[in-house]
Amino acid sequence: MTKWVIATIVILTGLMATGGSAPGTSGDLLAQVDHLVYATPDMNAGIDTLEQLLGVRATVGGQHPGLGTRNALIALGPSSYIEIIGPDPDQAKPKGPRRFGIDDLKAPTLVTWVAKGAQLERFAADARLHGVDLGEVQSGSRRRPDGVVLSWRYTDPSVVVANRLVPYFIDWGTSPHPALTAAKGASLLGLRAEHPDVRRVRNMLNRLGLDLPLQRGAAPALIATISSPKGPVELRTRRF
Repeated sequence: MTKWVIATIVILTGLMATGGSAPGTSGDLLAQVDHLVYATPDMNAGIDTLEQLLGVRATVGGQHPGLGTRNALIALGPSSYIEIIGPDPDQAKPKGPRRFGIDDLKAPTLVTWVAKGAQLERFAADARLHGVDLGEVQSGSRRRPDGVVLSWRYTDPSVVVANRLVPYFIDWGTSPHPALTAAKGASLLGLRAEHPDVRRVRNMLNRLGLDLPLQRGAAPALIATISSPKGPVELRTRRF
């Protein structure tokens, strides 16, 4: 087992033994989760690490043209998934830094989450009026290996709000949801966060209608609990 896996995995044997529930398991919250972003400095390393953790090997997603990245996916439900995203060796290095701090990563890590959205221009404008700047709404697209082109609208992923504990929002429009063709075998059990300034972050989440469980922690962290063939696994943001 690699040092990345040892550093990342927490098998929740105590939870299983007591029959307890993981925090952050509200049905309303999990229904809002479109996907988790798991960034890696190397795509093969990211795919291999999650396979060792979860016992599921990610399905190849596709390239993000012009951004210097590509992805691979593991479904976490019928309309949610975890996205492994890293440098695309078949693309030229972009002029600016790759999203999610990929260029500075030393190992794969959970970095943020993405919430389902609709009427995003209106939503982002309203959020801005209430003191939460999600950035401008953009369009994105990628081609799946089978040739199907997926397109979406989303608030700017490059805008970092509350150390990425406040998600960005995505609307897939008429495109088939990526979870439909992602590798199966895992499911999202819970999502929660830690931050030194709980009141400030909680106020922002409330303004966006997000009931993400949040408690005080020494450093910002997003924590996802995932059911997998290897049992329940906890992924946590790592700071390098």
